[in-house]
Amino acid sequence: MPPLPFSPANPTATLPSAYLAAETEAQVYPFWEANQLFEPHTAQAAFVQAGGTVPQGNPHFSVVLPPPNVTGVLHMGHALDCTIQDIFVRYHRMLGYRTAWIPGCDHAGIATQTVVEKRLKAGQCSPHKAGSTRQSLGKTAFLGEVWTWAEHCQREIMGQFRRLGISPDWSRQRFTLDEGLSDAVQTTFVRLYEEGLIYQGWRIVNWDPATQSAISDIETEYTEEASHLWHIAYKVVGTEEQLVVATTRPETLFGDVAVAVHPQDERYAHLIGQQVALPLCTTANGEPRTIPVIGDKYVEKDFGTGCLKITPAHDPNDYAVGQRHGLEPLLIFNEKAELLPHPWIPQALHGLERWAARSTTEALLQEAGLLVAKQEHTHRVGRAQRSGQIVEPLLSKQWFVKAKPLAAKALAAYHAGELSFVPERWAKDYLRWLEHIEDWCISRQLWWGHAIPAWHHTPTGALHVGSGLPAGANPGEWEPDPDVLDTWFSSGLWPFSTLGWPQAGATDYTDFYPTSLLVTGFDIIFFWLARMTMLGQHLTGQSPFAKAYIHGLIRDDKGQKMSKSKGNTVDPVELIDSLGCDGFRFGLTSLITYGGQDIKLAKDKLETGKLFCNKLWNATRFVLLNLEGQPLATEVNPELLDAMDTWILGRYHHAVQEANRLLQSSRLGEYAQLMLDFVWYELCDWYVEYAKAAFKSEHAAKATNTRTLLALVLEGTLKLLHPIMPFITEALWQRLPNRQGLSISVAPFPTGLPNALVQATAATEALNTQVAFLLNTIKAMRHLRQQYQVPPSKPLAFYLASPVAAELETLKHFESVLHHFVALEALHFEAWQGAPSEAALEVVSQTQVVLPLAGLIDPEAERQRLSKKQAELEKELEKVRHMLGNEGFVQRAPAAVVAKHQAQQAELEAQLAALIAQMQP
Repeated sequence: MPPLPFSPANPTATLPSAYLAAETEAQVYPFWEANQLFEPHTAQAAFVQAGGTVPQGNPHFSVVLPPPNVTGVLHMGHALDCTIQDIFVRYHRMLGYRTAWIPGCDHAGIATQTVVEKRLKAGQCSPHKAGSTRQSLGKTAFLGEVWTWAEHCQREIMGQFRRLGISPDWSRQRFTLDEGLSDAVQTTFVRLYEEGLIYQGWRIVNWDPATQSAISDIETEYTEEASHLWHIAYKVVGTEEQLVVATTRPETLFGDVAVAVHPQDERYAHLIGQQVALPLCTTANGEPRTIPVIGDKYVEKDFGTGCLKITPAHDPNDYAVGQRHGLEPLLIFNEKAELLPHPWIPQALHGLERWAARSTTEALLQEAGLLVAKQEHTHRVGRAQRSGQIVEPLLSKQWFVKAKPLAAKALAAYHAGELSFVPERWAKDYLRWLEHIEDWCISRQLWWGHAIPAWHHTPTGALHVGSGLPAGANPGEWEPDPDVLDTWFSSGLWPFSTLGWPQAGATDYTDFYPTSLLVTGFDIIFFWLARMTMLGQHLTGQSPFAKAYIHGLIRDDKGQKMSKSKGNTVDPVELIDSLGCDGFRFGLTSLITYGGQDIKLAKDKLETGKLFCNKLWNATRFVLLNLEGQPLATEVNPELLDAMDTWILGRYHHAVQEANRLLQSSRLGEYAQLMLDFVWYELCDWYVEYAKAAFKSEHAAKATNTRTLLALVLEGTLKLLHPIMPFITEALWQRLPNRQGLSISVAPFPTGLPNALVQATAATEALNTQVAFLLNTIKAMRHLRQQYQVPPSKPLAFYLASPVAAELETLKHFESVLHHFVALEALHFEAWQGAPSEAALEVVSQTQVVLPLAGLIDPEAERQRLSKKQAELEKELEKVRHMLGNEGFVQRAPAAVVAKHQAQQAELEAQLAALIAQMQP
């Protein structure tokens, strides 16, 4: 492998003056792949070579990538999900774990078949002409086209994932239709069938007339849509009475088997047991077709007319009512949602698609005088996600899994502590769904997918389920089941099928199962996460993952859900192109909250990530320029540390401890903020700037010690940042003179300072307070300079005075630091004796920072500025006083919060008093 750019092994390469993200990413990722640094055993060996110590017991950390649809592209949800996973994976790899991240794609049955059918129709599948259909191609040829398209798409999306910088072991990449995974699906189906947990039967399903298949709830999108309510009269046989039924689907009345009323509804109770004429329907001899009036508590007396038409074959609630009353369902639609030619249905409706049937039914009702009213009505409508067609509830013969026995095992495992949620609040949704679970429809009427391992005996109708035909069977007498399995069935096996289950002796299964972590959005807790836990517990006896990290959804900057129809989607690849991968990842991570709330895509936060990369690059470049050709000690000498040295070592040690704590407790947004605060505002803005003086020092040992310290902190800081910003940290780390190992990706993650330096920085709390005060004083001086537009290089005189002796002592102690950061003509540790109006003032804590204004200002402009500032201070002070004057707040708020507000009040009062004094002539 050739040396990386920017590496000391390539001395002709120089560090560019600006960070070129695209160039770096294009060079670094192939370096990782060529050296197999994502393969768990190779990576762990490289970790040991870099001086790392494998954790006791050599534990594994394994994760399965939630498999994206093979026909999909990288979207913001993927970007968030994979960035989170990659942070955890890289962190554990740097801790020395045997870290396996298994990537792959889902065959996405209905989605992929729909896409290829559209491509066929549009003439995009050469050599087939436009207008082709899967039926015109035939099953074998059509599936060949699907495989070609799926392989193309899989290469595309995995390339996009590489752009995101994620680090799965690509040698273990899987696909849900791989041979091994297909074997796992067949084994599972046969086992569950033999155990009585899979059965075939008639049930109401969500039916998509466009694809002519049952679909799952997650493939159905519900929206409020404008429609109508049709009020239809059902005349009671032998009386002058009638029941008026309000329905949003008048075309389904031909499948009615009863009209239901509440048994205690005084208006209708006397009619229970009587017959009503089914509108527009007659028997073979021309008599009205009649259906019974039944009493059922499902009916709400106060809702609508209090009468419900019962259509068991086309409504799940009606189906349940029909079952309670022993009513036979009547199927009136075929797979295309066309009315069947039942003899009781008027011939004018035979074969009509449901919407045409609706308008014709309305006209016939109007003509017969049975349409009592038609009113506008908004109701919830389900549409198939892929086709956009309104879903038709349909009684259909499908394959089902008995879910309650499987759910019971998953519930028991959770209560036994085998699975935890981050944040824990999502466990309530998970448990609630498992406790009220219904049987799961697992069959789909598609060509693309896992064939159901079942055969039907043509002469007798017998059913055989198994991996093949019965021994000695005549193949000509057996027909394979025409359906395929729901995609969620195969993806429910993903955590263990990808590792070789159920093959005997599968080493990956032995080494990495159960997996350590699942990262996913809350929207598929029910459809995927719960199904994995149910199947995992039943088939392997273990929870498939120890922890589930649940994140929110990415929304636009207005908080709206992203969708193509709204035109508010954002392409993460475009953001990577403009911000750089690390800048994008950092900005995205900084938006994550521990509570798992949805994330508004704030572009200013993403821009901060790009700026942070530039800041890190420039600071590191400066340090490297000052390290090049200069001596470094093997260790930092504690005896040569000054206060600022001790301060930065203490802040670094704090950052190391906090980074480990936050990563281990899954607080990624806080981890990003910690690193931004330490690297940008403490290390780069202050210490790197301060170190310039030491580099120029005539004290050679001190200069060497500062360079050694800075190299130590910089190397550790790059490691701290690596999980979130992998490319830039690799490129910079490769240039460090004190690095050890092949790659930062397998370098040991920092755990703290060497013991000698820990002791030297042990009592730094007081020092932290002093330096914080010092830095705020420098900011005040710089702010005063900026207010009057004084060039940074022009020396100025400042006066520092305080009633608190300790504050002045601190500033005197750090006088050389003040001179380093601020161009000073003179520094006076005494009160300003001139007229207050002839000087500018800021107050830091209780110390007055005064800049004489002679020759710097326009007096009238200054008076106006001070008046404006006085008004702002008074307004801010009033808010704090009002809050502290609220007894409820003072009693309920934590003591630390109250104390913080009290300190803020004292500081504002001091600033206001000093400002008023300054305004005096």
